[in-house]
Amino acid sequence: MVVKSQLKFIKSLYQKKYRIQNGLFVVEGKKAVSELLNSKFKTHSIYTVEKEFKTARKTEVYYISDQDLSRISSHKNPNKILGIFEIPAPAAIDYSDWVVVLDGIQDPGNLGTIIRLCDWFGIRHLICSPDTVDCYNPKVLHATMGSIARVNILYADIAELIDKNKNMAMGTYMNGKSVYSVNLPEKGLLVLGNEGSGISEKIGFLIDDKNRIAIPQYGKKTTESLNVATAAAIFLSEIRRSGG
Repeated sequence: MVVKSQLKFIKSLYQKKYRIQNGLFVVEGKKAVSELLNSKFKTHSIYTVEKEFKTARKTEVYYISDQDLSRISSHKNPNKILGIFEIPAPAAIDYSDWVVVLDGIQDPGNLGTIIRLCDWFGIRHLICSPDTVDCYNPKVLHATMGSIARVNILYADIAELIDKNKNMAMGTYMNGKSVYSVNLPEKGLLVLGNEGSGISEKIGFLIDDKNRIAIPQYGKKTTESLNVATAAAIFLSEIRRSGG
């Protein structure tokens, strides 16, 4: 049975300030929890309705009822298990390959999908501006489908980072050069902007006009723009196709 103190504690972790305060976050679902149990993430505790559940890790496992799982879950239909893990210190960024840089991404689903795309395309490092949605937000974690276990995420001043970095920063724009016509380097920074306003003026100032790339529109000019996660998939696919 989940007691009131546990319920209050777990529920608090759905809020960013308490995640930061406790250095912990919640992951839900069999696949996502399994991915993190097989990663370097340290475990705090596990809550599951599956009596046969076992883990080689030394961690507290609470066998609970479906009703209790519903009480502590953020989902209407929770999937068997919930895990609490420690927020890791970000590792140093390796700039020997492409790095994705996010400028003010607000939608949790977009960030989660971009993390999953980084995993798919072998991008190991992701840098987010401080105003980008928290990567440990439950909706972000749900969208990653466990890929957060394999992508190093750092929140930092991206203007300072781009200004000091020796690698080329490629900015994604509506009116840039077609990504299919430019010579993409073997490594660089792929900068993606906010869903509504794109790359901020402060960051855009640091990106040369010749390094502004776009996805050409072939259909009728009725759609204003692509979803940022969809755009990320196309840009990353082209980067890898080009040998980056």
